[in-house]
Amino acid sequence: MTEKQYDESSFRVLKGLEPVRERPGMYTRTDSPCHMVQEVIDNAADEALSGFAKNIHVALYRDGSVSVTDDGRGIPVGLHPVEKMPVVVLAYTVLHAGGKFDKSSGNSAYAFSGGLHGVGVAVTTALSTRVEVEVRREGRIHQIEFLKGGREISDLVDAGPCAKQTGTRVRVWPDGKYFDSPKVPLNELERLLRSKAVLLPGVKVVLDIEQADGTFARQEWRYADGLAGYLREMSAGAETLVPLYTGESYAGKDEDFAPGEGAAWSFGWFDGHQLGESYVNLIPTVNGGTHESGLRAGVFEAVKSFIEHHNLLPKGVKIQQDDVCGKMSYVLSARILDPQFQGQVKEKLNSREAVKLVSSMLMHPFEAWLNQNGEFGKAIADIAIKQAQSRLKDAQKVEKRKSSGVAVLPGKLSDCESESIIENELYLVEGDSAGGSAKLARDRETQAILPLRGKVLNSWEVDPNRLFANAEIHDISVALGVDPHAFDAPDSVLANLRYGKVIIMADADVDGSHIQTLLLTLFLRHFPRLVASGHVFIALPPLYRIDVPAQGKKRPARRFYALDDQELTAFRDRLMKEGYRPEQLELGRFKGLGEMRADQLRETAMDRATRRVLPVTIDAELNGQTSALFDLLMGKGEASGRRAWMEAKGNLVEADL
Repeated sequence: MTEKQYDESSFRVLKGLEPVRERPGMYTRTDSPCHMVQEVIDNAADEALSGFAKNIHVALYRDGSVSVTDDGRGIPVGLHPVEKMPVVVLAYTVLHAGGKFDKSSGNSAYAFSGGLHGVGVAVTTALSTRVEVEVRREGRIHQIEFLKGGREISDLVDAGPCAKQTGTRVRVWPDGKYFDSPKVPLNELERLLRSKAVLLPGVKVVLDIEQADGTFARQEWRYADGLAGYLREMSAGAETLVPLYTGESYAGKDEDFAPGEGAAWSFGWFDGHQLGESYVNLIPTVNGGTHESGLRAGVFEAVKSFIEHHNLLPKGVKIQQDDVCGKMSYVLSARILDPQFQGQVKEKLNSREAVKLVSSMLMHPFEAWLNQNGEFGKAIADIAIKQAQSRLKDAQKVEKRKSSGVAVLPGKLSDCESESIIENELYLVEGDSAGGSAKLARDRETQAILPLRGKVLNSWEVDPNRLFANAEIHDISVALGVDPHAFDAPDSVLANLRYGKVIIMADADVDGSHIQTLLLTLFLRHFPRLVASGHVFIALPPLYRIDVPAQGKKRPARRFYALDDQELTAFRDRLMKEGYRPEQLELGRFKGLGEMRADQLRETAMDRATRRVLPVTIDAELNGQTSALFDLLMGKGEASGRRAWMEAKGNLVEADL
């Protein structure tokens, strides 16, 4: 085999929009062009959110192209003072360029917008064969085209006068080679546009669809009642147990949050129907996030306070959040100055501050509404109490099934008080030191801690009949209530499972990664149904802590946590933009979980509202490939194969060495 040359010429630098075209899945969804079109729609919606646009028009053409038109201010077409090129060219061809970044100096064009990941509509250009932009601004019409994924750009043309009309029209031809299906899914586009109308009361949103004969079929949305009207429409046919509670609250100048931050909401309780939709700065967060956690926390605390104030709770019953919110339907729209999303498609909000923001904005007005409408408050309390009583009955059934067994739980297991398998969590933690911190940080009601002594045995090639010879594996199996089994075992092997989630929590370093790998090896080889059913998770404790001092009365002291060096750099850059000097920031590096205080460990890895936890899943179709990879990595006779693999793949490793 001819050895490949490795020298200075082996390095390639991706410039401009090349990274997007090379790895489109890192920047957008590739099942269809819907998300790249959404980037254009979001720009129009940002104009409406800021009060400059009253109409958004979208047209879907038979050739697969889509146009988006708004009557906002129009994208600036003059030369950028630093880059010396038209701003409209910057917006459509340069990553990390736009009117949403300069928050700290007050020069941002949008106080609230759909995130700062820095790619935006430039991704649309990169993945399109053609993009036409027409800008009406300052009495003139300006036109420009971007061809072949932005590789070719036409001249910016002045097409004549337009009187007092302003706005932007963008037509996009998606490049089908980047997507599983080249067509924009109509149902998803309709749902997106309808949500914009819901969240922008008074703004008319129109969708025209070109028909076979060249005519257009039109749909139009405008919601005078905003969130409440939308929730009533979506819940039509379901029995309303309690009337909707609709409200909004935003921070003023002398509060802990930035002026204008807050949320609008509408929620109610329905029989046999649950709807939950949330948005951040008009961006749909289909996977929820911390703002939804804040909504549920605020509702729960208000209802709990009402129940306690009126002495409604029966003896022996303890209300939990799911008891209150289990039958609740809601629509939530949060406004956050600097939202942090999970991934470029912005489907989940990760901003920890959003929990406190939404819960504090909602809790007090909702509690006042409950007390002013006692009949409705007692109806909600009755729903929650009945749900709690039903949960306790289910727990008693589980207890009877458990009491018939003969296995004795491990002595070092700090078990939880709840018997609800769905809510209970078992944390597997290395060592007594980390275990002690975890015990102080946990929620005793639903979280159990099992400290492990050192690194677990590599069990990939261990005979199942001899597996329990290892004390650590024996204790894990007994604590879970699940015996070792094969991949094709029936789901009944999980009948005695004692915890809905098994969470591996190890240090954020190489040794911690090794422990994670050994435990994953154990579960994949000997407890595969546990993984396939979605019960195994990995906690992501941070490596760094950043303490930020207060800046006057309006900005209190803050604390951030970073998983790795990359996230640490991102936080530092963000704080520099806010006006902090490097010497003002106090940086701490955690040597391990045992070095963390209980409140720090709770916030970063154990509190459901703020922790970061990754699910572990098995794709049945790829199970053979997964087994082959673990054979290579964990098999005792694969040393030479591992060495070759590491030589080939070692440069891809990102590890804290």
